[in-house]
Amino acid sequence: QLQLVESGGGLVQPGGSLRLSCAASGFTFDLHAIGWFRQAPGKEREGVACVTYSTGSTRYTDSVKGRFTISRDRANNMVYLQMDSLNPEDTAVYYCACFRSTSSYCMFNDPWTSWGQGTQVTVSA
Repeated sequence: QLQLVESGGGLVQPGGSLRLSCAASGFTFDLHAIGWFRQAPGKEREGVACVTYSTGSTRYTDSVKGRFTISRDRANNMVYLQMDSLNPEDTAVYYCACFRSTSSYCMFNDPWTSWGQGTQVTVSA
């Protein structure tokens, strides 16, 4: 059974950092694009960052550029989202998603077919 499992969410003060992890179960990330999305209460889900596993090409939404970093660990079949300089507007449920892709780049409106259960990130003093 193919599964994505996120971890690493929690409560952090403004200006703090968190690292989210996404683990694949039942398959490998090779030949996939992996993305992080978030949904805040009352708002639509939005793409945060994505990476093509084979080339490492990345994309970020403007609001997180320079603060968030998506990375992959090919040896351990993991993808991470390092989040620094967090602010209350980053509060949301964060989801890991993927789909099989041979493209050299990823986009947030790609057909993301597999999703994790989400992990809550709360930024508050």
